[in-house]
Amino acid sequence: MMYAVGVDLGGTKTAAGVVSADGEVLFSDTVPTLSRDGGEAILDATAKLAAGLIKKAADDGIAVERVGVGSAGVIDAGRGVVVSATDAIRGWAGTALTAGLATRLGLPASSVRAVNDVHAHALGEAWVGAAAGTASSLLVAFGTGVGGSFVLGGRPLLGHRHAGGHVGHFASPYAFHEGTAIPCVCGGAGHVEAVASGPAIREAYLRLGGTEPVTDARAVFALAGRSDAAAIRAVGIGAGAAGQAMGGLANILDPEVVVVTGGLSDAGAPWWRPMERALRAELLPALAGLPVLPATLGNAAALVGAARLVLLPPA
Repeated sequence: MMYAVGVDLGGTKTAAGVVSADGEVLFSDTVPTLSRDGGEAILDATAKLAAGLIKKAADDGIAVERVGVGSAGVIDAGRGVVVSATDAIRGWAGTALTAGLATRLGLPASSVRAVNDVHAHALGEAWVGAAAGTASSLLVAFGTGVGGSFVLGGRPLLGHRHAGGHVGHFASPYAFHEGTAIPCVCGGAGHVEAVASGPAIREAYLRLGGTEPVTDARAVFALAGRSDAAAIRAVGIGAGAAGQAMGGLANILDPEVVVVTGGLSDAGAPWWRPMERALRAELLPALAGLPVLPATLGNAAALVGAARLVLLPPA
C-alpha cells in the first residue's frame, strides 16, 4: 500500500499526518505556523514536521515518498506557488511552496503537490468523509471566513485564475444594515462573508443593539440560548445568509450532495435549523431532495484531502 504525508497549513497552526491509500490517518503531529516570519521560515518548519513523520513511518517499516499540502491562500496548483495570501501569513504570497518543500525533503518535484486548504478539506470529505461515494459535492465552510469547493469526479474546481471556491464573496441581500451594504474583509461590501462568518455574527450582535460583552460568535450563541433578542437576530441573519447562499450555489452547480463544515456548523440546531430552512427555500423544485450533510472528518479533513492529491488519480 502507498502512503503519503498530508499537510494542513493554516494561519495559526500546521497539522500533518501519514495517510494510507485507503484514507486512514496512521499518526499525526501539529506545530504553530510561523505566520510572522515569512515564507522561507514556514517552509523550513513544515519540512521539519513532514520529515519527522516520514522518519517515524520508516521506523515502523512504512516508506513515505510523497507529500500533499492544503494551504491557506490562493494556490496555483499546477506550479505549486502561492499566488496571493492575506496578512494572516506574512510574506506567504509568491512562495514556491511545492518546490521549496521538495528540495528541503530531498523528494522529486513531482512527488509534492498543493491546493488551497478548503479544496483539500473538500477532497478529504469527498474521498472518505460525508461525501464519500458521490460523483460531485459542494462543500462550504463557515468559520472565521466563508470558503468552499466544488468537487467533480474527484477534482476540485480551481478556476482559471486559481481563485475558485471564494464563495463568501458574492452579494447577499442579508448583508445590509439600514440600507447600507456591510463592509467585507475583501474590501468589497454586501457579501456573504460580511454577514455569515463567525466574526460577522459577533459584529451583527453589536450592530443590532446588543449590550453584553461578546468576544466571538460562541458568546452570541450562548446569549441567544438565554433569549437575548439581539443575539437571536444576529444568529438568524447569519444562518439565513449562509443557507440562502448555499441554496443559490446548489441551483447553479447541481451537486449530488452539499457538505457543511466550520465552527458555525458545530453550533448545532440553533444555527443548523435556520440555515437549512433558508437553503431549502432557495432551491429549485428539481433539487428539493438535495442531501445537506455535516462534515464528518473534523480537523483531519484537509490533511486527508491533501494526501489524496499524491496518493490516487482522480476518481
